[in-house]
Amino acid sequence: MKKLVEILARSLVDYPDKVEVNQVEGEKSIILELRVDEDDMGKVIGKQGKIAKAMRTVVKAAAAKEGKRVVLEIIK
Repeated sequence: MKKLVEILARSLVDYPDKVEVNQVEGEKSIILELRVDEDDMGKVIGKQGKIAKAMRTVVKAAAAKEGKRVVLEIIK
């Protein structure tokens, strides 16, 4: 999951070196914390949150195969 979010985020931003993904695992859930440069926040979130929603949908679909629940948080 972590690698998937990293690849998606790096393809969207101007500063791919500043993309960081932290993964916190529980028994049945995974929390992914995505950090990007402040100038890239708009590109990752998108108009009305459409890009962020699409990223969350892709990650949830990938997690469903493993029987886990994934939460993607975009952090400043």
